[in-house]
Amino acid sequence: MQKIIAALDERRERARLGGGQHRIEAQHKKGKLTARERLDVLLDPGSFEEYDMFVTHRATDFDMQKTVIPGDGVVTGWGTINGRMVYVFSQDFTVFGGSLSETHAQKICKIMDLAVQNGAPVIGLNDSGGARIQEGVASLGGYAEVFWRNVQASGAIPQISVIMGPTAGGAVYSPAMTDFIYMVRDTSFMYVTGPDVVKTVTSEMVTHEELGGAGTHTKISSVADAAFDNDIETLLEVRRLVDVLPLNAQERSPRVETNDTVDRGDTSLDTIIPDSANKPYDMREVVLKLADEGDFLELQREHAGNILTGFIRLNGETTGVVANQPMVLAGVLDINSSKKAARFIRFCDAFNIPILTLVDVPGFLPGVAQEYGGIIKHGAKLLFAYAEATVPKVTVITRKAYGGAYDVMASKHIRADVNYAWPTAEIAVMGAKGASEILYRSELADPAKIKKRTADYEARFANPFVAAERGFIDDVILPHETRRRVIRAFETLRGKKANVPAKKHGNIPL
Repeated sequence: MQKIIAALDERRERARLGGGQHRIEAQHKKGKLTARERLDVLLDPGSFEEYDMFVTHRATDFDMQKTVIPGDGVVTGWGTINGRMVYVFSQDFTVFGGSLSETHAQKICKIMDLAVQNGAPVIGLNDSGGARIQEGVASLGGYAEVFWRNVQASGAIPQISVIMGPTAGGAVYSPAMTDFIYMVRDTSFMYVTGPDVVKTVTSEMVTHEELGGAGTHTKISSVADAAFDNDIETLLEVRRLVDVLPLNAQERSPRVETNDTVDRGDTSLDTIIPDSANKPYDMREVVLKLADEGDFLELQREHAGNILTGFIRLNGETTGVVANQPMVLAGVLDINSSKKAARFIRFCDAFNIPILTLVDVPGFLPGVAQEYGGIIKHGAKLLFAYAEATVPKVTVITRKAYGGAYDVMASKHIRADVNYAWPTAEIAVMGAKGASEILYRSELADPAKIKKRTADYEARFANPFVAAERGFIDDVILPHETRRRVIRAFETLRGKKANVPAKKHGNIPL
């Protein structure tokens, strides 16, 4: 028996070494952890249960049978994050560059199937050179099997991708279909075709970082939700993200005890709106003042800064936040902000996370570039997402809510449940000056008359009371009492049940 145990230990030790000590050292020299070291950081100590440690590839072309390494380039299994179960796979770049073979894909697919079956999130740590070319169509088929499972798992369990090295070609499409993507600055890349192919086909000279680095995907493409400085920081942030999410679509997010009281008021909110309608203020500050203990897990912070998205807790309950940001483009809605918010709203709706909307929006961004880029269709995505969502929705209008953007930003008309406004709110088709110049265009030659007309329009419409008189606003509240009123509103909506027409699914304008 001792010989058998020793032989097992030897096999396990060989599997844990992956591609060997020299390749592990090469990984460390790049500032990267190994596949197993990453799991040690991500998961609770001692919680990881590994599956398929001894699986090897079955390829024989190109003398592949001469190089067989247990595990075949990916470590799979399950563990816990703060005591809650997650399934994981971690690609091992020290083994064939982390390339995906038929058996490599089968290991990932097994984990994804178990995650769906048992109702737990799946987290993929991606560090791969792409499909293993020695296996040809078998490796491509393996990718397709993973893709199919991404779609089946979508909306059933949270899927999180962490890009921790190169991810190229077909390998990018699995992360692209997951719910969240985190990247590591300077060491992770995502692109369909690399710089060499781009140069050959289009004659464009571009670096790996410019083409598919963390900066590109967090700021420009919006493919990634956030980026961090190193492997450890990134994995700790993944733990933080998992903490606010439900395990699956049938469960609620975990409630966390807090010392922050429901009745906490913040009088600084009473003076946060500037006297001039043209002066900005930081809506992020409003979010932080409302959140339990000032904690805001913001997503896509570097992209479409005119709208904020992320998670806070209110009285211990996870809540999604969508908020116009007056500090960037006056909080106007454009193509990028519409897509960003719509995607986030649909995630919250899929996983029963209530949505708080903070509104200060002057309208949709005008311009040829926006119209050519499809602002109509992209703006409709945001409208569709809000109207489709059946989770509890509470809206607070802080200042401007003009034109169609008022309708889109979780108005009562598209079935937000509770709609509040601050006394500083202005709910109208447009600003007073623009409206007066249209309504009284015959008087444009007389600035004094137009000024009076503008003042009259402001007195009549630049307030929340016309909407409140019609029941479109449930109450006009004082800013400092917003936290209490919002929390109490969500408490009344805990048992919300929504009836929707019988159908397979809607057809969101993609």
